[in-house]
Amino acid sequence: MKIVCDSVDFEKDMQDLVNLFYDEGDKPFSIHHSDSMIDSTITSKIEIDDGLNKKEYVKFFTIPSGLQPLREKSLKKSDFKNHLYQVLSSITKKSLPWGSLTGVRPCKFMREMVERGEIKEHIVSEVMMKEYFVQEDKAKLVFEIMKNQKCIIKNDKLVDLFINIPICPTRCNYCSFISNELCTVVDKVEKYLECLFKELRAVKELIAEKSYIVRTIYIGGGTPTVLTAEQLDRLLSEINYPVSEFTVECGRADTITREKLEILKRHNVNRISINPQTFCESTLKRIGRKQTNKQIFDAYMMAMEYDFIVNMDMIAGLPGEKLGIFKRSINTLLELSPQNITVHTLTLKNGAPLKDNKASVFERDVPKMVEYAEKTLQENGYKPYYIYRQKHQIGGLENVGYFRDGHVCIFNIDSMEDVSSVIGVGAGAISKRVFNLENRLEREPNCKFITDYIDRIDEMVEKKIKFFS
Repeated sequence: MKIVCDSVDFEKDMQDLVNLFYDEGDKPFSIHHSDSMIDSTITSKIEIDDGLNKKEYVKFFTIPSGLQPLREKSLKKSDFKNHLYQVLSSITKKSLPWGSLTGVRPCKFMREMVERGEIKEHIVSEVMMKEYFVQEDKAKLVFEIMKNQKCIIKNDKLVDLFINIPICPTRCNYCSFISNELCTVVDKVEKYLECLFKELRAVKELIAEKSYIVRTIYIGGGTPTVLTAEQLDRLLSEINYPVSEFTVECGRADTITREKLEILKRHNVNRISINPQTFCESTLKRIGRKQTNKQIFDAYMMAMEYDFIVNMDMIAGLPGEKLGIFKRSINTLLELSPQNITVHTLTLKNGAPLKDNKASVFERDVPKMVEYAEKTLQENGYKPYYIYRQKHQIGGLENVGYFRDGHVCIFNIDSMEDVSSVIGVGAGAISKRVFNLENRLEREPNCKFITDYIDRIDEMVEKKIKFFS
């Protein structure tokens, strides 16, 4: 279902909303949106044509006078999306969990309304339900998350350092990230690290010159622990900032050894991830994740010996899994009791092998899985602290991070709420500059692919220095 807008600036957002109502196999029809403005009154007109009949829907909106151009544009977009949502909801007899909201960061959207003085924080849930048709449980979830994000500091001198190792032992069939299987790039790993160190050293000089304060360090991927113990040691030796939060994604239990954990501990890493995604071993084989439950349990118990804060991921909607299997995985997680748990909703992205073969995904069970996880985790002392949404998530749902005993991941909050600049190092890393006083941000990506990154490392360094100047 394609939408055409006279106001091209809004076409993408409105198309995203249409895609949440309709599947690719549904009967095609055309949607055309046009608008006009007289004084402060906007007329929004939607025409829907199925080839046999054409129907027109008209609605009027009033925009307050005296607004800044960007805020006026934002309100118009929201009004147009609300109108489209009401029309499509009426036609399909469907309501979406997040109503007319299509953005990645629902908390950021509502926080900015609070900071502008447009609403009070205690009525965030009410506004989401009334103004944007968000379902009550999702609106309350946003309110709870905002209350739990107490670590937000808006200071343009604070930066988070992100280092990317875009390599995995094997590729999961739901993954669309630019990540390489180790066997395909094993001959390039040393050269990649050499270039990574070159960029890191330039970043050190940049941080010192600009008097930035590194708040958190996050080494992600991919699976950073796919590196050998010696390579991991050399990488960590390049980083010596005295941060209170230093995270390394260990992800795949089959890459974790005692030697690597000792190296992480020696270099002051205090937070790691060990991501089961499921405790159903037949599902692990089905998605191409070559690890066993024994490896997951052994890796977790070793991590406990070194007193790491541990995050563990689950995915709701993996192929072949119905509600009962997912419940057992969540209950197993609760027995382990990691400090952080992240519950992802399966995303059927272009570029992921599963996208073209999703017959065994039981989509109707997924909302129940997400609901069970939220209810059960909160009953067991976990609180939600960050949230983000992605295109092509089953049911238009979301990913939510939970914490216990005060152990939030500051990096996750900073990056998802766009409140702190990020210096991204490595292939596929994206640097982000946040200008809090101006309420704007800019992004600067590195090359996506390892080979390109190696070939263009000098260019990457120059771009980084220029971007933060």
